[in-house]
Amino acid sequence: MSETSVRVQLQQKQDYQFDIHFGDAIPSLLGDEPAPLGRGQGPSPVQLLASAVGCCLSDSLLFALRKFKQAPEPIRCEVDADVGRNAEGRIRVLGIKAVLTLGVPAAALAHLDRVLEQFETYCTVTQSVGQGIPVSIEVVDALGVRLK
Repeated sequence: MSETSVRVQLQQKQDYQFDIHFGDAIPSLLGDEPAPLGRGQGPSPVQLLASAVGCCLSDSLLFALRKFKQAPEPIRCEVDADVGRNAEGRIRVLGIKAVLTLGVPAAALAHLDRVLEQFETYCTVTQSVGQGIPVSIEVVDALGVRLK
């Protein structure tokens, strides 16, 4: 049973371009396939998927750190989606890699080990996507030290 429901509405604009509507108070977004199918005038479905994973992970990390009254800002996240052909020869997202970068050195954050152990388990999107697509996650601090 669902705790909540999220609805987006898509309206074809032309060819592979769709206006994506999120609700009254949120600006719509133009989605488009890259050439040769589309014109690449908006994010593709794969880019939207990658951004959803990155945004959710970033939100989860920030929330977990703020629970301990820590200030890791500004957090950055880079997400790479590996697109290729599956065993049946169909183009699929084969894997996703997210690298989150804290805005401060690790030494400036209390309870970081505890946060790093559990923040991703609370990421709704990544945990859901990860059931069908392998997702790897790295966290580095502002000095470039890999923490996870």
